[in-house]
Amino acid sequence: MLYPIESKNACYFSIENTTKKRKGAIIVLDYNNSIALHIQLKNIIEKKIEEGIFADQIPSERQLMTDYNTSRSTVREAVNLLVREGILEKRHGKGTFVSLKPIQDWLGNLSSTTATILQMGKKPGAKLIASYLMETPHYIQEKTGLQEAYFIKRIRYADDTPIGIEQHYYPVHIGEKLIKYDLNDVTLYDLLENDLGIILAEAGQTISSGAFSDEDKENLELADGTNALIAERIIKDRNNEIIEMEKAFYRSDLYTFKLNLSRKFG
Repeated sequence: MLYPIESKNACYFSIENTTKKRKGAIIVLDYNNSIALHIQLKNIIEKKIEEGIFADQIPSERQLMTDYNTSRSTVREAVNLLVREGILEKRHGKGTFVSLKPIQDWLGNLSSTTATILQMGKKPGAKLIASYLMETPHYIQEKTGLQEAYFIKRIRYADDTPIGIEQHYYPVHIGEKLIKYDLNDVTLYDLLENDLGIILAEAGQTISSGAFSDEDKENLELADGTNALIAERIIKDRNNEIIEMEKAFYRSDLYTFKLNLSRKFG
């Protein structure tokens, strides 16, 4: 049962006979926090979108005012920030709707982009741009020791929306087998493990930010100034042999990485 609790600074609800926080429960705004109220509310709305609680239309302005015991101006500032970031969109006469839900990739799991997109309830897709044998750039040689590699480049999609560019470098003996397959709309990890019998044992990954090339901006239909989330991953088999180096460029507004941290005691 819900019991309203009022205080000088906030209004929220107490839940009787429950010890576990419910998903989607009302989170109180903290009037004593140094973080502005509209930023707090923006973060709350964004979290509910990520959790799938707000999957289509978000509550009305009046409902948000009531739920979070805050002013109309605070609600409008929070919503307008999310609109400017492309997360929400306003439809005249209808309300405010979730525009594009970011894809979340949990660090610590060796999973494919396809699996990550599926976990978010979206339809994955891939389009092959290039595949050929190349002499590797000095940077790739330093990372992998490969003088030559098969290069595979694809556009990745979620619900037919282009979200990134993935560039793969494979040892020649692996790449020459992969290119015999249709590499459109397939999961490369599945081909490696199920068709080629290669077990992917571990990976090291780095995350950074940067810019898209002019070619990739055109492939992804991006405006100038769109930032890239860059993920570099080197995958090895059980014998510690390099199977793949991947350098991926994702739209920072549509792809996020998350990491769970825990503190060790004792």
